[in-house]
Amino acid sequence: MSIHITGFGTALGERMVTNIELETFLDTSDTWIKERTGIHRRHWGGTTEALATQAGKEALFNSNLDPEQIDLIILATTTPDRVMPATSCAVQYNLGLSCGAFDLNGACSGFVYAIVVAHSMLVGGIKKILIIGADTLSRVTDMQDRTTAVLFGDGAGAVVLENIPFGDNDTSTDSKPETFDATNDKMLLGWDAGVDGSALDLLYCNHGGYMQMEGQEVFRKAVRATVSSILTTLKRAKLTSADIALFIPHQANSRIIEAVSSRLGIPEERTVSNIDYTGNTSSASIPLAMAKAASSGRINKGDNILLAGFGAGMTWASAVIKWNVGK
Repeated sequence: MSIHITGFGTALGERMVTNIELETFLDTSDTWIKERTGIHRRHWGGTTEALATQAGKEALFNSNLDPEQIDLIILATTTPDRVMPATSCAVQYNLGLSCGAFDLNGACSGFVYAIVVAHSMLVGGIKKILIIGADTLSRVTDMQDRTTAVLFGDGAGAVVLENIPFGDNDTSTDSKPETFDATNDKMLLGWDAGVDGSALDLLYCNHGGYMQMEGQEVFRKAVRATVSSILTTLKRAKLTSADIALFIPHQANSRIIEAVSSRLGIPEERTVSNIDYTGNTSSASIPLAMAKAASSGRINKGDNILLAGFGAGMTWASAVIKWNVGK
């Protein structure tokens, strides 16, 4: 069996909010926001359910799959629309699926967690999984707090993972060499995940409240933990940063992305960033950036792609995947 990404889908909040607009009600400036965060604009609006449904529908369409073919939905989100039931239940119904569904809250690391979980389930025998990362952080952001209001946006990104019989995606006569080893045909080459619960007060949101964040300390921990996690993942994958064709990090802050890339020796041309027009969309940021890179032709089949996230909890997760797209 060979695990493939067979479709992408994306969605952003319907209202585009520029830094210039934020200047009208916050003590901030377009220049300050760009220099400190790399963000030019972000999108606000919609529910987590609605955005996840939109992205999921697009991913299914691009995968050429009928709803009944999906075996499971994993929705990575830190902003569910209700305390219960899981938002994935509503998304499953909206998409006309008849499968299991669950939410996964790993904050900004959630999509990478979901990739790891989905991969293990595909190896275990499930055939097709829809993974969605979706968050509506504007709903839990204090719009009078200039330290957080400028950072966050709403969006969703989705991918379909399929476990395809080897050779079904390749009609060439030499698609399965005599030396073929199924253990080497994995999409997930290495991964790492962890959490430091002692730091949960650095970034949190209570029920009915707004996000609270110690920005400078989050910055420091994000860089250290992300680099450490990636080095662990590369070691497990038996790779070095030189083997990485493209680095797709969580889009929290351009300076965090630059600091992590610099410490790993990954140049800007091998790093994906779309924070300038999305802001920090938490669980949605990596699949949104991945879809951007794929649609713009920056990824080739067989490339080693590095994913990494860090967020509230404080959680972290990284993974190297072999880019294996299509059927």
